[in-house]
Amino acid sequence: MKKIVLIFGLVSGVIAAGLMWLLIAVQNSGVVNLEHGMTLGYATMLIALSMVFFGIKSFRDNNGGHITFLKGLQIGFLISIICGICYAGSWELYYRGSGQEFLQKYTEHYIDQMKKDGASDAEIEKTREEQVKFMEMYQNFFVRFAMTLMEILPVGFVVTLISAGLLRKKELLPA
Repeated sequence: MKKIVLIFGLVSGVIAAGLMWLLIAVQNSGVVNLEHGMTLGYATMLIALSMVFFGIKSFRDNNGGHITFLKGLQIGFLISIICGICYAGSWELYYRGSGQEFLQKYTEHYIDQMKKDGASDAEIEKTREEQVKFMEMYQNFFVRFAMTLMEILPVGFVVTLISAGLLRKKELLPA
C-alpha cells in the first residue's frame, strides 16, 4: 500500500504543480483572465486528483480484485495529502518568486470588478482594507501553506469519496 500511495501521490502532486504553473503562465500572458482562473484552477486539480481513482484501482487490482470502502478512503486520503503537500510546496516556490505581485493583481482585478458592478465607495474601501489585512496575514508561511492546502484537499476528499465508492468490491465468500 505504501508504494502505491507514494507513487500515485507524487504523480498527482507533480501534475497539480505543473498544471498550476502552466495556468499561471497562461494567465500572466493574458490569454486567460483572472475571472476564469479559479474555474480553470479547480479543473486542473480534478485532473491531477484523478490519480486518486487510479491509485485505489491499482491497490484493488493488486489485492485479488477486492477492496473495502474504508481501505479505499484510506488510500485516497493519503494520495490526496501527498498531492496537496506537493501543490502547496509548489505554490510556495512561486509565491517567494512573484506571488505577491499575483495577489496585488488579483486584488486590483477584484476591486475593478466591484466598481463595474456598481459597488459603493464605502464597500470598495472596506474590501481594500480587508485585502490589506489578508495580505499581512498571508505573509506568515504557516498560514499561507495551510490556506493553499485548503484549496486542494477538499477536492481530493470528494474525489476520494467518489472513487472509494465506485471501486469497492468485497471479497466473495466461498459457497
